[in-house]
Amino acid sequence: MQKDYAPYGSDVSPGTYACVDCGHEYSNQAKTSMPPCPQLRKTPHTRHGWKILTGQGDAAIDPYPEKTNKPVEIKKAETLSSTSKE
Repeated sequence: MQKDYAPYGSDVSPGTYACVDCGHEYSNQAKTSMPPCPQLRKTPHTRHGWKILTGQGDAAIDPYPEKTNKPVEIKKAETLSSTSKE
Protein backbone atom coordinates (compact mmCIF):
# COMPACT_ATOMS: atom_id res chain seq x y z
CA MET A 1 0.00 0.00 0.00
CA GLN A 2 1.46 3.36 -1.01
CA LYS A 3 1.11 6.18 1.52
CA ASP A 4 0.34 9.82 0.65
CA TYR A 5 3.65 10.92 2.11
CA ALA A 6 6.67 9.55 3.96
CA PRO A 7 7.56 11.21 7.28
CA TYR A 8 11.10 12.46 7.91
CA GLY A 9 13.28 9.53 8.94
CA SER A 10 11.39 6.97 6.81
CA ASP A 11 13.22 4.33 4.83
CA VAL A 12 12.30 4.84 1.17
CA SER A 13 12.96 3.51 -2.30
CA PRO A 14 14.71 5.56 -5.00
CA GLY A 15 12.50 8.30 -6.39
CA THR A 16 11.51 11.93 -6.42
CA TYR A 17 9.79 13.51 -3.44
CA ALA A 18 8.31 16.94 -2.65
CA CYS A 19 8.08 18.43 0.82
CA VAL A 20 4.42 18.30 1.92
CA ASP A 21 4.84 21.63 3.67
CA CYS A 22 6.68 23.82 1.15
CA GLY A 23 6.95 21.84 -2.13
CA HIS A 24 10.77 21.62 -2.21
CA GLU A 25 11.69 18.71 -4.52
CA TYR A 26 14.26 16.06 -3.58
CA SER A 27 15.51 13.11 -5.65
CA ASN A 28 17.42 10.25 -4.09
CA GLN A 29 18.64 6.69 -4.19
CA ALA A 30 17.25 4.27 -1.58
CA LYS A 31 17.58 5.74 1.91
CA THR A 32 17.33 4.19 5.33
CA SER A 33 16.40 7.60 6.73
CA MET A 34 14.82 10.43 4.71
CA PRO A 35 16.32 13.77 5.75
CA PRO A 36 14.28 16.74 6.91
CA CYS A 37 13.48 19.35 4.28
CA PRO A 38 16.37 21.83 3.85
CA GLN A 39 13.78 24.64 3.98
CA LEU A 40 12.64 23.55 7.48
CA ARG A 41 14.23 26.50 9.28
CA LYS A 42 13.21 29.06 6.63
CA THR A 43 9.43 28.43 6.47
CA PRO A 44 6.92 26.87 8.89
CA HIS A 45 6.60 23.08 8.51
CA THR A 46 3.85 21.22 10.36
CA ARG A 47 3.53 17.83 8.61
CA HIS A 48 7.28 17.00 8.40
CA GLY A 49 7.20 14.64 5.44
CA TRP A 50 7.83 14.02 1.74
CA LYS A 51 5.10 13.52 -0.88
CA ILE A 52 5.95 10.66 -3.21
CA LEU A 53 6.17 11.95 -6.82
CA THR A 54 7.95 8.94 -8.38
CA GLY A 55 9.13 5.62 -6.97
CA GLN A 56 7.60 3.27 -4.42
CA GLY A 57 7.87 5.57 -1.41
CA ASP A 58 7.95 4.30 2.16
CA ALA A 59 8.48 0.59 2.82
CA ALA A 60 5.26 -1.35 3.52
CA ILE A 61 6.97 -3.18 6.38
CA ASP A 62 9.36 -1.17 8.52
CA PRO A 63 12.77 -2.90 8.55
CA TYR A 64 13.38 -1.41 12.00
CA PRO A 65 10.18 -2.38 13.89
CA GLU A 66 11.89 -2.07 17.28
CA LYS A 67 12.38 1.66 16.63
CA THR A 68 8.71 2.48 16.03
CA ASN A 69 5.67 3.20 18.17
CA LYS A 70 3.72 0.31 16.65
CA PRO A 71 1.74 -2.00 18.95
CA VAL A 72 3.76 -5.01 20.12
CA GLU A 73 1.50 -7.42 18.17
CA ILE A 74 2.35 -5.73 14.84
CA LYS A 75 6.07 -5.67 15.67
CA LYS A 76 6.00 -9.41 16.46
CA ALA A 77 4.07 -10.24 13.26
CA GLU A 78 6.48 -8.23 11.12
CA THR A 79 9.51 -9.81 12.79
CA LEU A 80 8.12 -13.33 12.35
CA SER A 81 7.19 -12.59 8.74
CA SER A 82 10.67 -11.33 7.86
CA THR A 83 12.51 -14.21 9.57
CA SER A 84 10.39 -16.85 7.84
CA LYS A 85 11.57 -15.52 4.43
CA GLU A 86 15.27 -16.07 5.25
